[in-house]
Amino acid sequence: QLARIQTDSVVSMLRELYPDLHFEIAVAMSTTGDKILDTALSKIGEKSLFTKELENALERNEVDLVVHSLKDLPTSLPPGFTIGAVCKRENPLDAVVFHPKNSGKTLSLLPEKSVIGTSSLRRAAQLKKKFPQLEFRDIVSFPGKCGSWGGCKGENTTSCKVCIQGWFSDFAFLQLLSPEDCLYAVGQGALAVEVRAKDQEILNMVSALHDADTVLCCIAERAFMKRLEGGCSVPVAVNTLLKDGQLYLTGAVYSLDGSDSLKETMQTSVNYPQQNEDGPNDDVQHVGVTAKNVPSKAQEAAENLGIELANLLLSKGAKHILSVARQLNDAR
Repeated sequence: QLARIQTDSVVSMLRELYPDLHFEIAVAMSTTGDKILDTALSKIGEKSLFTKELENALERNEVDLVVHSLKDLPTSLPPGFTIGAVCKRENPLDAVVFHPKNSGKTLSLLPEKSVIGTSSLRRAAQLKKKFPQLEFRDIVSFPGKCGSWGGCKGENTTSCKVCIQGWFSDFAFLQLLSPEDCLYAVGQGALAVEVRAKDQEILNMVSALHDADTVLCCIAERAFMKRLEGGCSVPVAVNTLLKDGQLYLTGAVYSLDGSDSLKETMQTSVNYPQQNEDGPNDDVQHVGVTAKNVPSKAQEAAENLGIELANLLLSKGAKHILSVARQLNDAR
């Protein structure tokens, strides 16, 4: 249902931009991640949990574009595909959905040993470090499980807006978590439109949906993740800010219990003018994103920022932290 809401929002934007074109939502399908409801996502081991079946339909020309939560897309896409649009990011902060008996409280005010459910190693690691008095349990299909537990970890603010529309009508309170409490996932809060890389007509059409600031922030985040060889099976987290032509990226890695961590911030200028860049390099991808209407030098700077920040953490021991986290997660 959330995927359909996201798709409808993208199609609505396209219809406004191209009123003479007909857009049909022709295919509704379940992905691997939708079907596996009894196993934590971090333990399934599939890099394309929510994308593979959709990409198969795209490859067979059954559809011309597919809409994803950007955080679900691997940093290396299969050959022949590209992210043709990254839409304006919603608030990417994580949220906590509380049971009515805890209405008005925050995580810091919950009774000791209160249970927090989350499917995310990233959230659990940070919150264990911040709130050691609480207990954390793996969940996948969280809406139905909150009723019997003390609290429940939500997804992101995009999800919260849907919750407010009725998905969580039985739950009384939401708390947004600041970056000081919980850095968010790479790409969280942004929608991506994936297309065939060589389909210039569709690529040109959807490129109008690109939000330049979101593109640059998410390229930096994805480059950071890719260099670390991270994913949902290890706790990697980010926070980005673009202000006055400067892009600030904070990145962190954590052990599963949050006791061991590395966190650093770097910045770079992305204040480059758009130039006529038609030619042999006009379809260059940056960590899977094709954005010809965003200055290529700015995209390169954003990608390099992510790589450099990852290299800094690696030089301080991030590889060991993530390797141990991956091994412990596999053994659970």
